[in-house]
Amino acid sequence: MLFRSAKEIALMSIMTALLIAGQLVFAAVQGVEIVTVLLLSFCVAFGVRRGMVVATAFSLMRCLLFGFFPNVVVLYLVYYNLFALAFGLLGKAAAKLPVSAYVAVLAVSAAVMTCCFTLFDDLLTPWMLGYTEKSARVYFYASLPVLALQPVCSAVTVALLWLPLSKVFSMVRFARKDKKRYLSEQDFTVLHEKTPVSEQDFTLLRQENPLQSSEKESIIGTAIAGGEKENGKV
Repeated sequence: MLFRSAKEIALMSIMTALLIAGQLVFAAVQGVEIVTVLLLSFCVAFGVRRGMVVATAFSLMRCLLFGFFPNVVVLYLVYYNLFALAFGLLGKAAAKLPVSAYVAVLAVSAAVMTCCFTLFDDLLTPWMLGYTEKSARVYFYASLPVLALQPVCSAVTVALLWLPLSKVFSMVRFARKDKKRYLSEQDFTVLHEKTPVSEQDFTLLRQENPLQSSEKESIIGTAIAGGEKENGKV
């Protein structure tokens, strides 16, 4: 499934809005690659699937605001989806590195991806717009200052902002994991009769972790009854 819950849709919608707002606010500020660091941090924290959905939504919304030019639409859709794929996978592959090494890997990777964006544009735009060979060379030479400066800006921006952004994203990510861990099957054996467990949580838990033991079902049933009595429902 592309979307698994309303919360997930809300999360990806908010992230898309942040990327659009970041690009609008920092469009006139040279040297701050806010879109790169925001999307990179999101993909590392939430994985490939969510990252690619946000990348696609951002690319289309960006073109809606700035104009649907064919070369720009293709450039953004291809590049940012590859970007999400690369950093979604890299986030898992390099997760065991020390923090300093992890930041360095992300910063260098961001610089490489920024170079790829410019080089891909140098190939795609002349081809799609039918430039002559001379015009294509001029377009490439004009992009060299950008090719020299933007990767450095991307690396510095990621090195400075990834850690605080990752902490913000980790609070959202681990909030759901903590709830699932609290309600995991291994915790059933320590439930007391006075431990309140809601019917909704128990139903969700039964779907995710089917119980094999009738004794455990009895423990949970007793816990639910105890919770209802304390709340005045029984």
